[in-house]
Amino acid sequence: MDLVVTMEACRRYVLLVVFIHFTLIGNISTSVTHYSIPEEMKEGSSVANLAADLGLDVKTLNQRKMRLDIISNKKYLDVNRETGELYIAEKIDRESSCNFKASASCYLKLELILENPVRIFNIEVEILDMNDNAPQFRRDVIHLDISEATPNGERFSLSNAVDPDIGSNSVKTYHLSESEYFNIEVQTGRDGSKFAELILKRNLDREQQSVHNLILTAVDGGTPARSGTASVIVRVLDMNDNAPKFEKTNMSVKILENSPIGSLVTDLDAIDLDEGSNSDITYTYSLYTQERTQETFNLNPTTGEITVKGMLNYEDFKSYDMEVIATDKGTNSLSGQCTIKILVEDMNDNHPEISIKSFQSPVNENIELDTVIAVVSVNDKDSGDNGIVDLSIPKNMPFKLRESSDNYYELVVSEPLDREKVPEYDITFTVTDRGSPPLSDNETMTLELLDVNDNVPQFPQSFYTIRVMENNAPGALLSSLTAFDPDLHENQYLVYFIIEKEIANTSMSMLFSINPENGNLYALKTFDYEIEKEFLFHIEARDSGSPPLSSNVTVHIIIVDQNDNAPVIVSPWRAHGSVVEEKIPRSTDKGSLVAKVIALDTDSVHNSRITYQFLQVTDATLFSLDQYNGEIRTMRMFSYRDPRHQRLVVVAKDNGQPALSATVTIKLSTVETAVKAYSDMTEMPLEYDIFSDLNLYLVIGLGSVSFLLLITILVTIVLKCQKPKPSKTAAPCRNSVISERNSTIADSTLVSNDAYWYSLFLAETRKGKLVVRQPMPKGSRYIVSSIPRGTGLTDTSDSAPSTLQYPK
Repeated sequence: MDLVVTMEACRRYVLLVVFIHFTLIGNISTSVTHYSIPEEMKEGSSVANLAADLGLDVKTLNQRKMRLDIISNKKYLDVNRETGELYIAEKIDRESSCNFKASASCYLKLELILENPVRIFNIEVEILDMNDNAPQFRRDVIHLDISEATPNGERFSLSNAVDPDIGSNSVKTYHLSESEYFNIEVQTGRDGSKFAELILKRNLDREQQSVHNLILTAVDGGTPARSGTASVIVRVLDMNDNAPKFEKTNMSVKILENSPIGSLVTDLDAIDLDEGSNSDITYTYSLYTQERTQETFNLNPTTGEITVKGMLNYEDFKSYDMEVIATDKGTNSLSGQCTIKILVEDMNDNHPEISIKSFQSPVNENIELDTVIAVVSVNDKDSGDNGIVDLSIPKNMPFKLRESSDNYYELVVSEPLDREKVPEYDITFTVTDRGSPPLSDNETMTLELLDVNDNVPQFPQSFYTIRVMENNAPGALLSSLTAFDPDLHENQYLVYFIIEKEIANTSMSMLFSINPENGNLYALKTFDYEIEKEFLFHIEARDSGSPPLSSNVTVHIIIVDQNDNAPVIVSPWRAHGSVVEEKIPRSTDKGSLVAKVIALDTDSVHNSRITYQFLQVTDATLFSLDQYNGEIRTMRMFSYRDPRHQRLVVVAKDNGQPALSATVTIKLSTVETAVKAYSDMTEMPLEYDIFSDLNLYLVIGLGSVSFLLLITILVTIVLKCQKPKPSKTAAPCRNSVISERNSTIADSTLVSNDAYWYSLFLAETRKGKLVVRQPMPKGSRYIVSSIPRGTGLTDTSDSAPSTLQYPK
């Protein structure tokens, strides 16, 4: 426990003793000023006011250069020139400052020196002891060896504890941990130190407890008290006070006749609770053991093992008696004895016999239950339990034994047999007598199973999905569909067939073929994804058993699309290799729609995704092309510097790998005609205003040519559509929309969803109506011919032939 002393408490311990002598030797005062302080005072603590005690003027201390000189000690104290106070410069430990002296007094001698005039004062500071040290043993562990024969009251010296403190703070007493064998007595030495003696209270017994662990505690007399501990380990020394003992003093042992020489009869194990030589045991026969017994059995004097030394014959001697003595090797040896009776047992020396009277093999795997497979007889020449025999077969077999008469057994079928799981059985008949130890014999017979067609061919999967790339080569291998039949021979020979199924008047055998022997599936034709996308049919596997068994599997053929169709540009329409000519007003505003390119691709969705881009353009700053919808718009207004003729080459490219494309060339001519701008969704045609600077004759000529061209196209279409009414199976004619202009309307929309009808309407659907979007001069009309089947459109207009509406 740490000692804590406050400044107030320290001040109370400071004692001032001043001895004044009126005799002065020069300027040196012969008087001694005495102070007493406790150790461990805090640094800076005030001891005394020297100026007041010595009658000095505080104001002159600095001028007179007051200083403190410590004689033969570390500078624990110092003086304050301003106040004249003596204070603690460094914490003082009495034990270290006085070199751990146990004397009652510890002093620090000081000299206070002043100049002008020179004066020297002698000061003596006594350091008072505080209880700041705990007792300590010289050894933390004290070992004692005490014989278990030591009498009660015997004393044993223990190492004493040391406490650097003095007086009442030093070691005062000792305590011992609780023990029923030991206590202590505290003694005082000549120098006043305290020590403890260990006293034995009761007799020790090493066999009960060989080691005693004690705790010795030293306590000082300080307040609060401090303590220290040491471990006392007492080891009890052995003496020969225990005789060897057998686990049983009378025992009986059985041994079979004809036991080989050296066979162990029994192992005697006497126990001596002593240790060392006092517990070493020697085994010998007593004088009462017959010589015949000693000649028949050997006794190992060290281990106590009794083994067979001569031949044992049950018919000669049925038992042997012996007496064995166990003696220890102590100074005063002690001994114990044991009586043993050895009984010779009759030996089961005849093996049982087994005989197979009848055995049927091979048999069909579908043999009926309880059918007899074999007849077995058993026999043993011994008598009693040695002559009683038991017959058994291995467990977990589909057979059982049934006793038919004395020592006769039948082997019958107890569970259904399956050749595919177990083709044959090795049946081991084991016969065992009830002797001790039992003797046995065995015989193994092999039962072979004949195959029966009882397994249906099995495919690894019940459903096969086969992906075939279009444009495949005829005769290409698509997949191998192999079934498995666990039967044997002809029962496992499989033949594969395609189960006939007609799709669109086409048999599956015309599209696919399968090798009847190995199940390889081949394609007989080249498939086109745009015509045929998938096939679903069944394949049957049939074995050659009697009757034959079969199973089938579903095959799903998926035709995978290839990018084998290039985009086809359907708007603006033009004859193969020709150039599309368009005319636009020169006053067209920025962002106006000039034309729209529409391309179609009959491949699958991924391959038919089309993007548009300029391949060639006369002026790249004049037109922009939307890469997704193909709209061509003006990026700015025409200037007088721009040429009147613009040539645009647009390429439509699909998303396949590699990509395929188509191009269209559009020749734009600008005219000096002002046209009111129509929005893209206008349902009425635009009107053209003739600029005043346009030559009137040029306008009349262009109008005449356009009108004649329109009349010619209308007559041609009417003649084509006025053919005899087609039959129900005939394909409907395609829609056509004709305008006054030469080119197909750019802003066109494909309405029909039927793959067969790529009918192109130069219009779009809005709110259930088909609305023409092409701006035309006043008086222009749109003629819509017959409507394709499957579009869901009907002509409901009376006055405006350009409007179509979905049926409600």
